[in-house]
Amino acid sequence: MAAQFLLNLFIAFLWVLLKDEDILRIQTVITGFLIGSFIVLLMRRFFGGHFYLHRLISVIKLIFIFISEIFQSSVVVIKHILSPKINIEPGIFTYKTILRGEWEVTTLALLLTLTPGSVVMEVNEEGNVFYIHAMDIKRYKGDLERSLKVFEKAIMEVTR
Repeated sequence: MAAQFLLNLFIAFLWVLLKDEDILRIQTVITGFLIGSFIVLLMRRFFGGHFYLHRLISVIKLIFIFISEIFQSSVVVIKHILSPKINIEPGIFTYKTILRGEWEVTTLALLLTLTPGSVVMEVNEEGNVFYIHAMDIKRYKGDLERSLKVFEKAIMEVTR
């Protein structure tokens, strides 16, 4: 992936040189970078890997998923806070993850902990089982598991 990025920068540099402008303009550099990205995209099969901007797109997708999950869980927590009678049953459940590696497991734990209404209390020694505290386990355990699966898929797109 580094070779693809370096080739893209080289093409952008050549584009700037071929334009032969008196001063360096950011529009010319951006245009050269976009043209280079397109050329590298067409040549990606010669590099033997994924297109390097694929990972950037996956990171942006993960950020949007996280923002969406924060918004949805915040609405649920606000409804509970504003209701005159709080009728919740907090509880702890386990979740077995398919993620491997410290970075992936840590990212999943942090993303879930940052969403309101749930906290990752502990991860086992092997790093594949989470102990999660949920604000209302009876009503929202399924939603939490769905969120975890969505996060896992997005994290795997970024890391693999």
